[in-house]
Order: sequence, then structure tokens, then C-alpha cells
Amino acid sequence: MKSVGVFCGANPGVNPIYQEAAADLGRLMAQQSIQLVFGGGKVGLMGTIADAVLAAGGTAVGVIPQSLVDREVAHKRLTELHVVQTMHERKAMMAARSDAFISMPGGFGTFDEICEIITWNQLGIIKKPVAFFNVNGYWDKFMEMVDHTVTEGFVKFDQRENLIVESNPEVLLQKLRSYADVTSDYWIDFKRI
Repeated sequence: MKSVGVFCGANPGVNPIYQEAAADLGRLMAQQSIQLVFGGGKVGLMGTIADAVLAAGGTAVGVIPQSLVDREVAHKRLTELHVVQTMHERKAMMAARSDAFISMPGGFGTFDEICEIITWNQLGIIKKPVAFFNVNGYWDKFMEMVDHTVTEGFVKFDQRENLIVESNPEVLLQKLRSYADVTSDYWIDFKRI
């Protein structure tokens, strides 16, 4: 597992624990030589995790639509910054550049991004591990909803079981690494999307 796509809020959240967790995860990723692939913003949890990765000597790759660059929210000190035209291009590039995915706390954009990756896994477009960094129980209610979809027959049990939910960043990365070792060498074919 050489690179991880991280989806997270463009806001910091009201509780400082979210920024602390983003910084902890960023430092760990750098220490373990895991490249960060993220939305390219300098604001919110995005900026926090990127700053932490870079401060610890790691690599941070941002992918951001031109419309957000125009709003001056692009992080200017990244290892790489790719400017694309659409959100669809952003997600496709992040998916192609990532070996696994972590969803940190965030809003509708974060929900959209991680749900699309889960769907691509379900459809066989990719086969890459997905984890939820459950800071402060943030994802508990989301997982209750997912469990409800299983109970009601809309999601298969094994698809739910494939989702990693973890509050400890070190354990989270270890679980992703173990999962990624089992599912390595898979592909993404964007013509099928």
C-alpha cells in the first residue's frame, strides 16, 4: 500500500478532536511512507492532513477542480497539485492514484466521494479497501444506516463486512495494509464508469 486517498471535510468541524485526528493520521502516513492523495484544498481537515504529511517529510498529492482554484482554496505547497475541470475528473484521478481509501469526518462531498468508491468496488470497477476513520464516533450513525440497508435487503452482508471502521489511526492503517495485501494488483477501467 503505497498511496491512500483520503476524503475529508473542507471545514474543521466544531470539535478540535477532528483536526487533531487529521494531523495524527497525516504524521503516521508520512512515517510509514504512505503517499496522501486528497482533494487538494488548504482549508478544513484537508489542509490539516496535508500540512501534517508534509511537515513529517511525506508526500501529498492534491487533485482539485479549477473552480476551487479560482476560489483560492488550493493548497500551494504540495508535492503535486493536479488541476482538473470537473469533480468527476477529480474523483477518477484520485481513484487511479490510490491503493486504498479512508473517509474522515466530512459533509456531503465526503459522503459522495466515499459512497462512489464503495459503489465502484461493488460493481467490480475497482477492488480497493475502504476505511472509515471513526473519530469521536462520527461514522456510527452512518454505519447504522448501512446496517439498515443490509437488514432491508438492499446491500449484501459481505459488502458491509468489507468496510473497515476504526477509531485508532495506527490500527486503521494496519487493517488497510492487511486488506490491501490480499486485494493487490487490481485495476480501474474508467470506460466502464
